[in-house]
Amino acid sequence: MRISTTIFLTDETISPVRLARALEERGFAGLYLPEHTHIPVSRESDYPFGGGGGELPREYARTLDPFVALGQAAAVTERLLLGTGITLVAEHDPIALAKTIATLDHLSGGRFTLGVGFGWNREEAADHGVDWPTRRERTRDAVHLMRALWSAEPTPYEGAFGRSVSASDAWPKPPAGAPRTLVGGAAGPKLFSHITDYADGWMPIGGRGLSTNLPLLREAWEAAGRTPDSLQVVPFGVHPNPGKLAHYADLGCPEVVLQLPPGDEKEVLEALDAYARYL
Repeated sequence: MRISTTIFLTDETISPVRLARALEERGFAGLYLPEHTHIPVSRESDYPFGGGGGELPREYARTLDPFVALGQAAAVTERLLLGTGITLVAEHDPIALAKTIATLDHLSGGRFTLGVGFGWNREEAADHGVDWPTRRERTRDAVHLMRALWSAEPTPYEGAFGRSVSASDAWPKPPAGAPRTLVGGAAGPKLFSHITDYADGWMPIGGRGLSTNLPLLREAWEAAGRTPDSLQVVPFGVHPNPGKLAHYADLGCPEVVLQLPPGDEKEVLEALDAYARYL
């Protein structure tokens, strides 16, 4: 099982270049970065990871653009996997996002994983013109549009929500035809319909409840006609211990993503050295 990491990189933390080099030197498999374009100060949305609300951690409003930061990481590494955890797809123009993703995947030699998410901050999404109840289907629509642009032959896509693309020449192409795509979110039929439709697997935050939910996802995966052994489940944002990692390995998870603190170089490198015992 591969051991990767995620972190909120900001203007106050370790730099992407220093972190990427340190990860590859120590033998970690990958680096995943989150996305928030901005945090409206009039926020009414509850912070979902704070145990019932509370103050939003400082790093959320200072997050680096993940694609720019991962581009720096790609330039100074050769093997390190690079991913988003997650991209708020509905907040993007899908034609422009398809170009960004394809470029990063091409320049990194196919090392990119697209983590897809639906978001929790209504105010942030509203500033991007996203009607909140439609965000999941906007995301599905955008992914299909992007895949049309990544197709080997010019392929039109007539989408919903006023977003379509004519048959187009669009290069570069992701080396594998499309990047590995994992969907984040809480287990349930709605999420599983997205995973089985356009993704390669699931990115459950914290990895809780996998013993119960993984059989349900596998059932939905096979019912959708997907190859049984191709499903990938990657627990994300995990605070590790030996028993937890052994449990994920027993479930057949190919990778686990450990949470790093949003700290300065000294703090992050110390955390990496502590996590190195799990490699």
